[in-house]
Amino acid sequence: MTEEFFDILDENGKKIGKIKSRSSVHQDGDWHRAEHIWIINENNDILLQRRCQNKDSDPNMLDISCAGHLVAGDKPLDGALRELKEELNLDVNIEDLKYITTLKRSPKHDNGFIDNEYDDLYILRINKKIDELTFQKEEISEILFVPYQEFKKMVRDKREDLIIYPDEYKILFEILDKEENL
Repeated sequence: MTEEFFDILDENGKKIGKIKSRSSVHQDGDWHRAEHIWIINENNDILLQRRCQNKDSDPNMLDISCAGHLVAGDKPLDGALRELKEELNLDVNIEDLKYITTLKRSPKHDNGFIDNEYDDLYILRINKKIDELTFQKEEISEILFVPYQEFKKMVRDKREDLIIYPDEYKILFEILDKEENL
């Protein structure tokens, strides 16, 4: 697999005109951009993916429905559409993605992996069942829909095999709780 190259950002999320390899970015702690897409079905179930055991960060952990870095030259929506196609074989229209916000974060990893990111958050509503979805086996070992209230409990209980994104979950829950109460 060919190594990806990322646009390097400054502390404010602006491109600085420099491009570096993925491995160098995560070794040096450079700021870069990623896309996080939360997929929710008609029952308000949340799609989670289990990361493969060979991932360089958070192997074997349950994670966001679909996520990935922007490669050099990508526009945010281009990256989101590409990741949906690569990871879950989903072809969607740009209008199907509901932009939520962008979060600046620096999660800590035990293996020296430095992940200084600006993450664009999206919600994608789809009416598909698990058996209608396929996934990229090099990246993902399992996908599953989890009922919304069960997912909230997983987060609240800090389930051991779930990657915890406190700020992101708070935003997602505010949106979905508001929709449930309409």
